Amino acid sequence: MNKSDVDRFEKLSGQLISVYEEMSLLSKKNPNDAVNKFKLKFVNRLIAESNEFLLAKYRPFDDFDSFDEDDIPHTSDVVFILSQYLQCFEKLRADNVVLEYGSWFWQVEGDDNDNVDKNGMIKIRTVKPKKLKD
Repeated sequence: MNKSDVDRFEKLSGQLISVYEEMSLLSKKNPNDAVNKFKLKFVNRLIAESNEFLLAKYRPFDDFDSFDEDDIPHTSDVVFILSQYLQCFEKLRADNVVLEYGSWFWQVEGDDNDNVDKNGMIKIRTVKPKKLKD
């Protein structure tokens, strides 16, 4: 991973959390309601970008690419899938961060303009990965 991967990770995971929270609210009201096509288009776009970013190693399901827009899913289906993606993003974070001086940092490859360590790595501050105990 490098700095642009961290930026992309933060953007995609933030969008996933936002859509997950919105869909969770809708699902709690009526879990079997269909997702409208407008929202489904953006959910599918977010899932496609996530699949591309996560690659095979971190993708939650090998055989899931997106929801079929002709067979509209229920809100509970979307919540289920998005929660799987969120878990995989956190697994990726947990595999690429270190704890130093009480703070969590991404440890990623630096470029020529960065102040890299002897291994060519830089650290970027981040939040503690979820589900990791101190």
